[in-house]
Amino acid sequence: MDAMLLACALHSFAFAVFHLAFWKLFRWPETLQGTTLANRAIIQIANVQLVWVFLLVGALCLLFPDELATTPLGRALLAGMSLFWLIRLAGQFVWLRVNHWLAHLLSVLFALGAVLFALPLFA
Repeated sequence: MDAMLLACALHSFAFAVFHLAFWKLFRWPETLQGTTLANRAIIQIANVQLVWVFLLVGALCLLFPDELATTPLGRALLAGMSLFWLIRLAGQFVWLRVNHWLAHLLSVLFALGAVLFALPLFA
């Protein structure tokens, strides 16, 4: 069980780092200049909030593995994170229909997140 939750933590921390790199990867805010001030703010604020969620979930997986695996609240969090990754995977097909190997790799990593967070529910 600890190994599964360690994998969940690593997955979450990796996505936190990835999202922190968005400013450089996507040349924010330069490339966001073509949209409204509100949209620029919303995108960047939402990204910062996602980083926080990923760091929090990763920390919870490391600090409270028994509680996550055995309590109703912990199991609800794991199920919620699995659903989070399933919804993110679906969003990939709705809004990011790009035939590029990096987009496909992201889809695999989103599916991996859904599986990783679901596994402790069945162990």
